[in-house]
Order: sequence, then C-alpha cells, then structure tokens
Amino acid sequence: MIALLSRDLRLAMRAGGGFGLGLAFFLIVVVLVPFGVGPESGLLARIAPGILWLGALLACLLSLDRILALDWEDGSLDLLATSPLPMEGIVSVKALAHWLTTGLPLVLAAPVFGILLNLPAPGFGWLVVSLALGTPALSVIGTFGAALTVGLKRGGLLLSLLVLPLYVPTLIFGAEVARRGAEGMALGTPLALLAGITCGTIALLPFASAAVLKVNLR
Repeated sequence: MIALLSRDLRLAMRAGGGFGLGLAFFLIVVVLVPFGVGPESGLLARIAPGILWLGALLACLLSLDRILALDWEDGSLDLLATSPLPMEGIVSVKALAHWLTTGLPLVLAAPVFGILLNLPAPGFGWLVVSLALGTPALSVIGTFGAALTVGLKRGGLLLSLLVLPLYVPTLIFGAEVARRGAEGMALGTPLALLAGITCGTIALLPFASAAVLKVNLR
C-alpha cells in the first residue's frame, strides 16, 4: 500500500497535476473575484468564505481525470486488479494520493489567499478546519467519478458533470462553517454535517468505486 501511494504521488507530480496546478488555479480565482464584484472590502469579506471554498472545489476538479487515466493507458490498472490488494484499498490509496497532492496544498494555502479577499480574522482558523474536513470528501467523490469514466476518450467534461452535483452538499456545509466562523456564529450543526458527509463518503464510496472499476475492466 505504501509503495502504491509513493508511486501515485510521483506520477501526480510528473504529470503536472500536483501542487502547482491546483494552487495556480486557486490563486487565479481569488485574484479575479475583486475585478468582477468590485474592491469594496466589506463585500469581499462577506463573500470570501464561499469564494474560497468554490475556488478549492474547482481546483480539485482539474486533476480528477488523472487519478485512474494514467494507469488505464499503460495497463497497470489491469495488473493492480490482479494483485493481492483489494480493489477497495487501491482506490482508497489513489484518493489519498489525490488529496495529498491537491487537497492538502489548498488547505495550507487558503489562509494566505483569504488575506486577498479580506477574510475576517476569526474566519481563518475555521476556513482551514472546514477545508481539512471537506476536501477529503472531494477527493473520494472524484475517485468515484474517475472510476465511472475511466477508459472514455475525452471523458474529462463528463467527469466534471457527474461529480459537480455530488460536490454540492460538501460545498454548502463547508462554506457555511467558514462563514459562521468568520462572523462568530454557532457552527456546530454545519460542522457536524460536513464531518458526517466526509465520513460517509470515505466509508462507502471506495466500495462503489471498486465495483465500477471491476465492471469496466471486464
């Protein structure tokens, strides 16, 4: 499992889908927002949690098609399917590799980008907490979408269309946690719901992804 994780991390970095691409897209979204809505600091402070969460979500989409496509193209996915590792463990490792190369850098960079949007000081900690809780769900859901579209030519657009509706609950509760934290409001309910969504996806979707992959590999 560790060897597979190390291999996937190296492949993600070499394929250009690692730290740099997601962070660059995240930065572009954050920088362009003031040009679209105006430089008023009060308005930017109000919309900052939602914009930061939306930017992180869209940045995660960029590398979803690489989670399984490279293994499909070189035939290593067939070899992994015949290995002693269960398919559920394989897709879980790939989701973890995607989070480490895409989700984790976004979590660490979010407070810096929050300064650009005039995020209130109390919101920085809760923004990091919400992204740390929510981005693993984005990676696991993205792995499920990648399993559905693996082997399809130019399946990136279809993958985005399939995954985006599944991302909506995580986006809603993640942005709500960050917004309430920035405004000093009670946030127990959205925080619990966000954690529940993440735990549910981690517990269930690897089995669904494995089942889909087994069908596609027949």
